[in-house]
Amino acid sequence: MSVISKGPQALLLLAMLAVPASGTLAAQPQDAPEGDVLTTVYDSTPLTEGPVVEGIISARSGDKMQVTAADGTATVITINDDTRIKGRGGFLGLNSKERAAASLLNGLPVAVETLQSDSGLVASQIKFRNNDLKTATMIRNGTDQRFAEQTAATEALRGRMGDIDKYNIKSTTNVHFATGKAVLSPQGKADLCAAASEAEGIDNALLLVVGYTDSVGSEEYNQVLSEKRASRVVNYLQQACGWKPYRMLTPTGMSEADPLASNDTIEGKAQNRRVSVNVLVSKGLDGL
Repeated sequence: MSVISKGPQALLLLAMLAVPASGTLAAQPQDAPEGDVLTTVYDSTPLTEGPVVEGIISARSGDKMQVTAADGTATVITINDDTRIKGRGGFLGLNSKERAAASLLNGLPVAVETLQSDSGLVASQIKFRNNDLKTATMIRNGTDQRFAEQTAATEALRGRMGDIDKYNIKSTTNVHFATGKAVLSPQGKADLCAAASEAEGIDNALLLVVGYTDSVGSEEYNQVLSEKRASRVVNYLQQACGWKPYRMLTPTGMSEADPLASNDTIEGKAQNRRVSVNVLVSKGLDGL
């Protein structure tokens, strides 16, 4: 399903959706129990009017919220029980830190009126559009669902790979990809058809295709990219190299798992951006 929004805040939202839905701020040092810090500030230091901060909520931790502007500037703001949360169409009645935390989601465009204290900025009012809140909620829920599905798929693959001792691995061919791409090179295409031709001469051979990435990018992005690479290889094997679909085990992506080399070097990353085509034969059938 696609979400179409209009206005500058919607553009800012789309521009910064790369922020992980589960992002958090690093823990803030505190010298007093939670709940006492802000009281001490208010009792001892008068608050003055601070700037209006506009941007995307990019992290949350306890009573702290990070807002990142369009130019990349990040501002940490404290939320307290006096902070008013206002969506277009009326106040939402979210006047406690606990309830505010449920509505101020990562990825939500906000305009924050602040007060200045010695310890930093405190939010007096946070405003956003209700439609943007709905969008941020759908993104959060969709990300959680996709992460759960990806985790289940990865665990299922690991289970199958755990049974790899039931097969003899006759050969493995690795084809490599450019950063962030799922496009086969001419050399990769030639290598795939060569692998398929070799496997065709092996009785009862099956192909297991697994996609991988280097360590650049988020976990979610790399999972999707590794799956795209595996699918591209499967399609080419079947369409261009003539490999039969029924002789193909279910392909999948393994993100940046099982690197061939260190991701600390350019050369190592290049080796890890790959799809492995494994020629397998069941031990029970091998040699029959």
